[in-house]
Order: sequence, then structure tokens, then C-alpha cells
Amino acid sequence: MKYTLKRQLRRLAAARPYQIAAASAAALVLATTTGALLNGADEAPAAQRASAAVAAELRSDAGLASLGEQQPATPAAGSPTASSPAAGAPAAKKAANPDLTRKPTPPKPPSSKVLDYDYQAQTTFYYCGPAATRNALSATGIERGQDDLAAQLGTTEMGTNSAEDTTRVLNAVVKGNPYKTTMFPTAPRPAQMDRLQADIVRAITDGRGVVANIVGDAVDTDGGWHSFGGGHYIAVVGYRDQGRTVKIADSANPAVPSYWITTIDLANWITSRGYSA
Repeated sequence: MKYTLKRQLRRLAAARPYQIAAASAAALVLATTTGALLNGADEAPAAQRASAAVAAELRSDAGLASLGEQQPATPAAGSPTASSPAAGAPAAKKAANPDLTRKPTPPKPPSSKVLDYDYQAQTTFYYCGPAATRNALSATGIERGQDDLAAQLGTTEMGTNSAEDTTRVLNAVVKGNPYKTTMFPTAPRPAQMDRLQADIVRAITDGRGVVANIVGDAVDTDGGWHSFGGGHYIAVVGYRDQGRTVKIADSANPAVPSYWITTIDLANWITSRGYSA
């Protein structure tokens, strides 16, 4: 009898162990105990021990079966999953907006520009320095007399010493000290010619005239010949063709107050001297 009950209970446990495990164990104990009482007192202890073993085994089988049917646990809110970044991983940096980080591009200079200046011829044969400085300043709307400028420049009958003096006086009058001196101790190289062109374009674009200390001979774009063996000062008041040609305000001869010259010829004209731009 006990073996028949045991087989039946195993089949039931396999079918729905998590529902009948406890009831089956109780029924087995009751049945085996009853059978033992019917068969005799000597079989009761053995039947009780067998019933207890069967019940324990059924409870174990029922527990394993119920564990096999458990649903997977739902991950807690906020816990890392396979699709979420690992705990402690650094957060991705926000991409910078290129429109906010890009530096503004400065406007391109015009291909040609001539300043609105007030021409004046030099009042003495040695006042070319003061006159050129005065003509350059007039383009910025600043009016200064030649005598006043001659005193600041240290001009004498021997003339004005160098472009360092014109730079100093120009910066004393124009706000922001925008002028710098560039010297050509020897014949300028191509890179120095390019720098002269760039300096003239920048100054004229800013509304400032350039003062150059020149010596020797040069021919303008119309074929006019200009010769200053002892040195001379001129004002550059305009440019065209991106600065390849420049306009000169020359105080030496009021009959020829201005002319155009290539920047290359002007650079060679400045050899052993300098300019303020």
C-alpha cells in the first residue's frame, strides 16, 4: 500500500507540486499509519518512519518544481541594466555649438581705397617731414600746423632724422598708438615688400595715412620721374589693386601734389630708410 501511494503522490507532485505538496505529505502519513494499525502494532513505527521520509522527499521535489516556475525578477528602478551605461561610467560631454565657439571672421579689406585728406605743400625746403606728417594726419580729421609738428619732430635745416620720429609724433596725436616703424636697412626682400603692402592696406582701411622716408629716384605709373638724392618724406594716402599700387601725397611740388607708384618701387625707394604705418 505505501508503495502505491508513493507512486501516486510522485505523479501528482510532478504535475502540480507547488499546490499539493503539503496535502500529499499529510495524506501519506495518515494512510501509512492507518495501514500499520490494521496490520499490527509492530509495523507502526516503521510505517511512520517511511511516511516521514516520503513526506520530506516530496517537499524537496515540490520546492524544486516551484523554483523552476518562478518569474524573473524585475530590476529595481535606477539599477543598471544591459542597455543602460555601467554604474560609475563618466557622462558623455555635451557637444559644443560650433556657432558659439567659432571666432568671427574679420571683414575683408576693399580692393581699393583713397583717403579724404587735405593736401598742403611744405613751407620750407627742409619741412618735408612735418608736411608729410601733417598730410597723413589730415586724413584722420586732425589738423596740425607744420611749425608745430616740426618742433615735435626735432626738424632742422638738416631735415628730420628718421621714421622713428614720425612714428613717435603720429602716436602722440592719434589715439591708441597705432603706428609702428619698419626699417629697410638694405634692399627689401619679397617678404618685406609684402609686409609693406599689408601695412599700407591695413592703415588706409583704418583711415590712417602712412608716412615714408625715401631716398633716390623712382618713376610713377604715368612715367613721371621723382628724384631726392638727399632724402625726402612723403605721405601714402590710398591704394588700389589690393595694395599693389599706392597713391602718394608729395609736398615737394604743389604742381604735382600726388601720383601713383607700385608698392615694389616704393619699397625700393625706402631702402636704407623706413616708414610709419
